[in-house]
Amino acid sequence: MVVKEPVIFTEKNEMRKWSRSTRSQGKTIGLVPTMGYLHQGHLSLVEEAHKHAEVVVVSIYVNPGQFSPSEDLSTYPSDFHGDILNLKSVPGGVDAVFAPNNLYDYRENKKSEIDVDMENKNSCKKGVVSCVEERGIGHETWVRVEKLEKGLCGKSRPVFFRGVATIVTKLFNIVEPDVAVFGKKDYQQWRIIQRMVRDLDFGIEIVGSDIVRDTDGLALSSRDVHLSPEEREKALSISKSLLKAKSDAKIGLVNCKELTDTVVQTITQAGGRIDYAEIVEQESLEAVEEIKNPVVFCIAAWFGKVRLIDNIEFSV
Repeated sequence: MVVKEPVIFTEKNEMRKWSRSTRSQGKTIGLVPTMGYLHQGHLSLVEEAHKHAEVVVVSIYVNPGQFSPSEDLSTYPSDFHGDILNLKSVPGGVDAVFAPNNLYDYRENKKSEIDVDMENKNSCKKGVVSCVEERGIGHETWVRVEKLEKGLCGKSRPVFFRGVATIVTKLFNIVEPDVAVFGKKDYQQWRIIQRMVRDLDFGIEIVGSDIVRDTDGLALSSRDVHLSPEEREKALSISKSLLKAKSDAKIGLVNCKELTDTVVQTITQAGGRIDYAEIVEQESLEAVEEIKNPVVFCIAAWFGKVRLIDNIEFSV
């Protein structure tokens, strides 16, 4: 098999020039936005992108705009060389990788103390909204999907979806894709991007790709690397309890409080600390009391110092 060598861009103007040249040839572009430290879940998004576009671009950028000062920007794992090797292993490979240094610094000089700080992903200080504000770069414009961002992860991470919507908008404006693929593990994120694209009339198809799990059932996440073997074993209670909730609903247990209470008890007894466990309508993400229409059961829980999210879609 011939291994495709992707073109690597670090400057946004060069990335945009390449995309426009590609589109002028009549080719469609698929974008897979990532923060790097790629695993099989990310690679499945690349495979999905190949189904919808002739050319595939993967972005690798740890976005400080979605981290609050108390979150794990400084410890987010990275392995750019390993990421490129992983992308080469995907059938069909990728055509381009966009790996910018800093998408929030608009000055002419390319290397500053702020740039170095971004590269090192040093923890940002307390007393500011996000790590972008902390660094005093001057970025002022943010994109918000006001209703969908409030629940679920938005309750404990009020900065997160503002940062996600803004960086995805920037990536869309730089890469100018026809299609973008997002993983359903980040279910709320996927729905928020869908709504943003609809509301702002982006001419981009948003594809949601199913969760990829390890053989033991754990939803793949870049943060899984921080779990100890014992914590990882305990974290399996998340996927197991979600599967049981789906099974229970199929046999007639449709009271959401009863289903949720059982899941919370199971995860808590395994040693997890619940952030949230909610059954919501799939598109509006509004909480439901009784399952009558298609829903998604979303969970966020801490095991040790690692916050994990997972979900399962079902209907009765």
